[in-house]
Amino acid sequence: MRHHAILPATQLRQARLQLVENGIHPMPEVDFQIAQSWQRSLSAGLSPIGRIDCADNLSGANLQRARTSNHDLISHSEPVMEYLYEQVRQTQSMVILADAQGVLMHTMGDLDFLNKAERVALMSGASWSENQRGTNAIGTALASANEIEIHGAEHYLERNGFLTCAAAPIMSSQGKLMGILDISGDHRSRHPHTLGLVSTAAQMIENTLVMSASRHQILVQLHPRSEGIGSVAQGVLAFSEDGWLVGANRKGLAYLGLQYADLGAISWPFLFDEEFQKMLAMQSRAGGRATALRTHRGLSMHVQVHSQTKAQQKITVAATPATDALRALETGDFQWKASAEKAKKVMDKAIPLLITGESGVGKELFAQAIHQCSQRCDKAFVAVNCAALPEHLIEAELFGYVPGAFTGASRQGSLGRLREAHGGTLFLDEIGDMPVGLQTRLLRVLQERKVTPLGSSTATVVDFNLICATHQNLKQAVERGGFREDLYYRVNGLTLRLPALRERTDFAALSDRILKEFAPEVSLRIAPDLLKAMAAFKWPGNLRQLSHVLKAAVALLEDHESQIDWIHLADDLAQDLAVAIEEKAQSQTNEAPAQNLHDLSMKAIQLALENARGNVSAAARQLGISRQTLYRKLQER
Repeated sequence: MRHHAILPATQLRQARLQLVENGIHPMPEVDFQIAQSWQRSLSAGLSPIGRIDCADNLSGANLQRARTSNHDLISHSEPVMEYLYEQVRQTQSMVILADAQGVLMHTMGDLDFLNKAERVALMSGASWSENQRGTNAIGTALASANEIEIHGAEHYLERNGFLTCAAAPIMSSQGKLMGILDISGDHRSRHPHTLGLVSTAAQMIENTLVMSASRHQILVQLHPRSEGIGSVAQGVLAFSEDGWLVGANRKGLAYLGLQYADLGAISWPFLFDEEFQKMLAMQSRAGGRATALRTHRGLSMHVQVHSQTKAQQKITVAATPATDALRALETGDFQWKASAEKAKKVMDKAIPLLITGESGVGKELFAQAIHQCSQRCDKAFVAVNCAALPEHLIEAELFGYVPGAFTGASRQGSLGRLREAHGGTLFLDEIGDMPVGLQTRLLRVLQERKVTPLGSSTATVVDFNLICATHQNLKQAVERGGFREDLYYRVNGLTLRLPALRERTDFAALSDRILKEFAPEVSLRIAPDLLKAMAAFKWPGNLRQLSHVLKAAVALLEDHESQIDWIHLADDLAQDLAVAIEEKAQSQTNEAPAQNLHDLSMKAIQLALENARGNVSAAARQLGISRQTLYRKLQER
């Protein structure tokens, strides 16, 4: 809530200038939160004038990963954002959702009031954290974990003074800051009720997030009036089966005079006069009607309690229609496409997939695309890197734990990654590095489809699509005793091998696609001789290495340049590419001429694919054969 009137722009600029140049603290008339934010912006080394460096904005692939990790936040926010945008449609404004790092995840609204550079700055993937863009509603709401309005010259950076912004935080059921909801527009269109509007919308998102996260607990909705249950002003509480408070929205905590720190440390008898089990029985008889209870603070509240099934029925999550994400990644390689086609046929048939391939070939990106094509695309995609977790933590990470299960355990307990994936897709990356002892527990979960958290004797049913990945040869690991044979056959319903970059026939098209991710607004190309050298290189780091090379090359381009050339490469890579060209020339000189029809056919096919830049259909037309015939001949290689 704003505590001070908005000062004239000249007065704000003068106050900010005195802070930056002379260290003079802003006058009392400047809103306290804004004055604090200016100080943080100054401490971050930002200058109010001049260009800002936004080179760390997320690329397409990294944005996709960030959106996947924020799936719940986005899916619960989108319906509310659509409703919110209808309220501000005619005001030259945008509705923006940012994650807990200030990176824009989703935007909708009117871009006409922005110039080209500013449009890029308000696109998904751009970061608006305070230490990058100074005082702004998104970044300052993150830094203060509080709702705030930043208008015109209150922005720390002069270049953002044309904006008026209002933002509010979105909190999880455990008090974790999930993201920020924001309305930004032309400063001339400011409305005094915008902050209240965005705060109410953030509460709506928060309520559905809390209810969704509490689907495994006993859900209690409460309000001083029975008519308030189900409204944005309701409190939402989540209790464990034995009556401990394990989750809540901010309104629910406020009604009871609690803080997030009380979660996991306080139970039903300390909150309400009525006994917990008696209240559950009373609610069961009430047939869904609200029941009046008195709190220990003497307040009369109306409550409505839901079992797990009923609670889930109360939650409305916008389902994202399945998209052909695999097709979006396809650039013409036959082996890659064959794996993608197999994945499409089995992904919704409860068949576990095992993705193999060298490190860096894009196994996780491939798994995410499978999930996005599946019928579970509106549910969570939970990725676990089995090689990155310490052995003493991986069991708690996968299976979860109850409060107090071990020394150092969270007071709220933890669902664990397997239960987080319920209804969606579980991706176990580098499963070959999972400790043998843990493989036994995982096998039992996959057989019984039940998870028992650490410290608990109660099993919970789980349902997820399983995708595993490894760069190892699991058959050899089984023979060495490093991987359980029964687990191998449990996770290997179908093996899909992704080709190494040096094996792919679509290098040029693949490079074009990566360049578009890094520079969507510009048409870039690679110099022909450099492209030929890059295609001949072995690329030990595969797609990950190529992506880093192209990202660095794009960053080295001058504003007037649209072609990547040798000068835009690191010196060591340029030397390695030159060696690769020389070795290929020598091998072609020493290569014996083809002696039979099969060899001649294969050479013609390879040449046609190179001329067609990996496009199988175009290559088939050059050869005068059908695409199916070309696929068959490629399989004969």
